[in-house]
Amino acid sequence: MSQHNNTSNSICESWANSPAPTASLLKAIKSGPLAGKTPEEAKSKIASLRREDVSKATIFVGTGTCGLGAGAGKSLEAIKKYLSDKKIDAEIVEVGCIGLCSEEPIVDVQLPGKRRLSFKTVTEEKVVGVLDSVFVGKVSADMTLGQFKNDKLAEWPEVPHMHQHPFMAPQHRVVLVNSGIIDPSNIDEYIARGGYASLEQVLTKNTPEDVCKRILESGLRGRGGGGFPTGKKWTFARQATGDQKYLVCNADEGDPGAFMDRAVGESDPHRLIEGMTIAAYAIGASKAYIYIRAEYPLAIDHLVEAIETAKKYGLLGENILGTGFNLEIMIKKGAGAFVCGEETALIHSVEGKRGMPRPRPPYPAVEGLFRKPTIINNVETLANVPGILSMGEKNYANIGTSGSKGTKVFALSGMVERTGLVEIPMGTPLSEIVFSIGGGVPRGKKCKAVQIGGPSGGCIPEAHLDLKTDYEDLKNFGAIIGSGGLVVLDENTCMVDLAKYFMEFIQSESCGKCIPCREGTKRMLEILESITRSRKNEKGDAPLLRMQGIMSLQKLAQIIKDTSLCGLGQTAPNPVLSTLKWFRSEYEAHVFERRCPSGSCKELVGAPCATGCPVDTEAWRYVALIANGDYDEAYKTIRRANPFPSACARVCHHPCESLCRCGTTGGDPIAIRSLKRFVTDKVDPSIYHQEIKAAGPDAKRVAVIGAGPSGLTAANALSALGYKVSVFEKEKKPGGMMVCAIPEYRLPRKKLSQEIEALINSNIDLKLGVEFGKDMTADSLLKEGYSAVYVATGCHKSKKMGIPGEDTEGVLPGIKFLKAYNLDQKEIAKGKVGIIGGGNSAVDAARVAIRQKDVTDVTIFYRRTRNEMPAYAEEIEAALEEGIKIETLVAPTKVVSEGGKLKAVEFITNKLGDRDSSGRQRPVEIKGSEHEVSLDTLIVAISEDPDPTAVSGLKTTKWGTLSINPESKITDKAGVFGGGDVVRGPNTIIDAVADGKRAAIMIDRFVTGKQLKIIDKIKLPTVYIEPVAVDENGDSTPTNRAIQPAISVSLRKKNFSEVELSLSEEMARGEACRCLRCDLDFTSQE
Repeated sequence: MSQHNNTSNSICESWANSPAPTASLLKAIKSGPLAGKTPEEAKSKIASLRREDVSKATIFVGTGTCGLGAGAGKSLEAIKKYLSDKKIDAEIVEVGCIGLCSEEPIVDVQLPGKRRLSFKTVTEEKVVGVLDSVFVGKVSADMTLGQFKNDKLAEWPEVPHMHQHPFMAPQHRVVLVNSGIIDPSNIDEYIARGGYASLEQVLTKNTPEDVCKRILESGLRGRGGGGFPTGKKWTFARQATGDQKYLVCNADEGDPGAFMDRAVGESDPHRLIEGMTIAAYAIGASKAYIYIRAEYPLAIDHLVEAIETAKKYGLLGENILGTGFNLEIMIKKGAGAFVCGEETALIHSVEGKRGMPRPRPPYPAVEGLFRKPTIINNVETLANVPGILSMGEKNYANIGTSGSKGTKVFALSGMVERTGLVEIPMGTPLSEIVFSIGGGVPRGKKCKAVQIGGPSGGCIPEAHLDLKTDYEDLKNFGAIIGSGGLVVLDENTCMVDLAKYFMEFIQSESCGKCIPCREGTKRMLEILESITRSRKNEKGDAPLLRMQGIMSLQKLAQIIKDTSLCGLGQTAPNPVLSTLKWFRSEYEAHVFERRCPSGSCKELVGAPCATGCPVDTEAWRYVALIANGDYDEAYKTIRRANPFPSACARVCHHPCESLCRCGTTGGDPIAIRSLKRFVTDKVDPSIYHQEIKAAGPDAKRVAVIGAGPSGLTAANALSALGYKVSVFEKEKKPGGMMVCAIPEYRLPRKKLSQEIEALINSNIDLKLGVEFGKDMTADSLLKEGYSAVYVATGCHKSKKMGIPGEDTEGVLPGIKFLKAYNLDQKEIAKGKVGIIGGGNSAVDAARVAIRQKDVTDVTIFYRRTRNEMPAYAEEIEAALEEGIKIETLVAPTKVVSEGGKLKAVEFITNKLGDRDSSGRQRPVEIKGSEHEVSLDTLIVAISEDPDPTAVSGLKTTKWGTLSINPESKITDKAGVFGGGDVVRGPNTIIDAVADGKRAAIMIDRFVTGKQLKIIDKIKLPTVYIEPVAVDENGDSTPTNRAIQPAISVSLRKKNFSEVELSLSEEMARGEACRCLRCDLDFTSQE
């Protein structure tokens, strides 16, 4: 397949170079300012209608449904008031949606002699500021989407061009070419931009057979979902016998998340009318219907007006353009039944019957509406026709792929930065739509999948988003293009819940005519509901029946697919089948573990924040306690679950926040980690008392290798059970990576030391400076009488780059560099420092280096873009604030030395290529882009591995990490367990703590002879905490997320003072009051 490449300026060319009306059309139209004039006589009027320049200020307001929903109506009134108050003579033009719905209300302004400017999110309160800036000639680029290119008019300085906007640049507009540009109620503007020229050409120069042939040669396929060649379909109807033929435009658009057809009707109704008229001529129809749902009142109004105006101009009705061709177009309002998207059900509805499908054949092209030959095309298919005939069918066929020609409009929605209507060449990868045009998933979250084709479509996981928008490619994958709905799903989307949502929709919309769809979808919905609800109310045979249903789900789906009457019923199981195929593990988690990994299914989650915490901290509880001012109890809640509350309050990656419903429902998540920091700073840790069972003389002994977060957690938990625990640590200080790698400006050593000391009790013997694998082994410890050994040695060996010269003096492993300062206060970096890597270790190394006295500047070199850097976003921002530079899309190729010392590093520039299994784009080297960068110190922080000595004698993975049973934590050697980074690879403190807690449980079960298996259960909220009362005006709760304060950049220079500060009490309580209190669903006393 070959994709059309000449699309970079297509949208710009379509706006600026739309064809002028032909002389023959001007002569033929019956009404309007252009009627009967020659092109020369109409030249100035055409230029005026095309807004090539304006005689007075002209303000364009996007008043499509999406704009009105965002407040465009109020903005319009504010604009009128502004012009009245300022006594400015200006024209106001209401236009449709240009496609970028997420930036509505959109307002364009064009001044005489100046280019048209497009402003984003111009809500009522912003109108004055926007218009003031325009009329004084000082426009900030931050306010705009861009300016429209027009070489004849003056350019606005420092304002980008609209066609270069990332949402617009990849698009190639045929259907949406006028959307948001022209006044949809003004037929003259449509004609001035080439409208109805294709109709006039067809009626005067082409036979109906010619038109069918041209459309067939264009490669246009039905855009309603089936993808049947449009020209072939028209030919069937043309050849069918009948005294009356009908054309029906399907504008019902019942798919959730689809709004393409509505937008065409609202923004460019004459394009649809023209396309329908051409289609009717081609098949020999004299009557046509637009079947449109009544929920589209604006589109209906515009279409009704367009039909009446077209009749006055002689472009519709009897004797169109004097050619003898007649066509009557009627509007038929539908009641919104999804099944009426199926063509035979739609026909029944137009006839005034109940919308139910019938078996085929006969096909509608032979026997359709009122038992006459009928062609049914959707809005987008028909709206393509004028553009195809205008540009030429061969040019249209050059766009797209060999089997899927032209462009396709997608309604991009869901969890994506830029939502709206996107018209791209067929064959464009889905990844380009989601990430380049859509801007990716908001708030740095990961894209999980896209749902394409609506309820009848399927799920495509992120790893497969390089799939092309091609009918055959998607069909072979198990999905369909459908009408063009494209919903982006992020990591918080539960795929089981998604399948249930679509099944609820399909079941409620089933016409009920055939048993497989009527009863089968009902049963599938019942099964999905049983998967996503709690078992607590199940009685009798209910559990067995539930499992029976689960076991038959896939089989039932296949039966419905094979035996349903119509296409909608046959595709009804697709959401279930596709989610089962690609996200089976989520179904298994719901069924076998009774948990929802995404935190969506309420009865399997409880409070999502608690579910998201690896150590099961009841975050909802301490947040509610903070709101009430009960800080001591809040601290106890934290400490009961987490032995390192203060450390985690500073450096945890807060997975609890990623599941917080304040964030997953569209707002900002509660700043849970900041609230934890507030409590741990405010409350004396001594208020928490841990019960420790005294170890008797015959107490079992357990050896813990490594005094990092995992090892210390396990040691403390085992000591509380009465075990005698010996902790062996290689370094001279306990704390593992918390003390070796995390700098003091992030984690103050005094706080860390206090927490470690609090964990050491009379049952624990801490031995420092002892190396596992050299001073003792697992076998020797077991022989000494230890009942079990827990290996938690971490990852302390920096990975090598694998390039020539990396052993040169001046090249430092990241961990060696960090340990030198964190453990020994040695500053070993100097001059110009380069850091290789993009993770937390790299950023930590950079921020430590910039603080050392002999360092002049620091640059991080990373092989992908900043968006792909795995380091925490807040740490990257802090590094940039401190003057650290980040060079992206570069990779080192060799170290250049002079006199045995580092002189420079040779880099090669990368570009992003195909996506790997993780969904990230691979860096691809650009040949000939090698270049040198002079450096005095190079710190290599690309990742870390376990020290091979620490895992010798134990089974390891291909990555060199310790191999364990993930459930029991046991290694291949009886009595030896493992956890933390030595198992996971470089990871987080909270995951290491979770491993330590789990390992302690399993070691206890091992020593006491119990099965090494426990069934994890979601802990639902059980304690009722009174919500904080809100005042009568509802003004006491802040609406914005609290931002954790930090010391100024000037105070950070060349010192290691803690950067982040604690929230004030007022900020903390205000932030806690923002919580939605998910716990009350389970504990409310009302």
